[in-house]
Amino acid sequence: MADFDLAVCAEMVFRELPILDRVRRIHELGFAVEIWSWHDKDLSALAATGARFSSMTGYLRGDLIDPASADEVVRTAEMSIKAAEILGVPRLNLHTAELVDGHATRPRHRATGPMWLSAQRALERIGELGATAGVTFCVENLNTVVDHPGVPLARAKDTLALVEGIGHPNVKMMLDLYHAQIGEGNLVDLVRRCGSAIGEIQVADVPGRCEPGTGEIHYPAIAKALRDMGYTGTIGLEAWASGDSAAALAAFRAAFS
Repeated sequence: MADFDLAVCAEMVFRELPILDRVRRIHELGFAVEIWSWHDKDLSALAATGARFSSMTGYLRGDLIDPASADEVVRTAEMSIKAAEILGVPRLNLHTAELVDGHATRPRHRATGPMWLSAQRALERIGELGATAGVTFCVENLNTVVDHPGVPLARAKDTLALVEGIGHPNVKMMLDLYHAQIGEGNLVDLVRRCGSAIGEIQVADVPGRCEPGTGEIHYPAIAKALRDMGYTGTIGLEAWASGDSAAALAAFRAAFS
């Protein structure tokens, strides 16, 4: 039976604690740690906690889908690589369009051919940066119904098409099953279809975006599908705790054990 590397997003649990104490608590419970932004954190202090970090945001500004700002995504991706070196982060997360507080900074509600070409060309450049630095950039799928309206090429089928079209070993999917359930569903077939394009999987239940077992997704069935296909990579809990954070982490571990 395959074992998964379980990680927890420190931005969303133990929120009564400062970020450093959240990281320590997650580490003490035996999980790797995910963070979102890095530019507003004391990276040296985070590194000193001894925690193992699995992923963080891989850019600061810009839209992959827009030639006018895609260069800024590439430039800040290079900055993110340098930050990742401090924490030993192996995966850096990207979105097809820039988000601020979860919202598209320049909403667009229709995808075009030039958007595809812009994203592909920028990701090819970012993949080369990743290869040189030994990190993988992961393009995250998002839902545009509840959380992130106005982000083109956001669905899992779009991010999969981008990753497979580029075919670069340092550009993969950040397959978020919470977002996929809202926007697409059919999650077991989705993970099978994505296969080797997956760089990391993120999970939360629907509705509510809390830990597994609080909503409609039967995560043990997804865990079985992942084991059957030989996936042994990282599964990250990117979810709010419905109550006690330690209990939420225990429920997450149980769903994938």
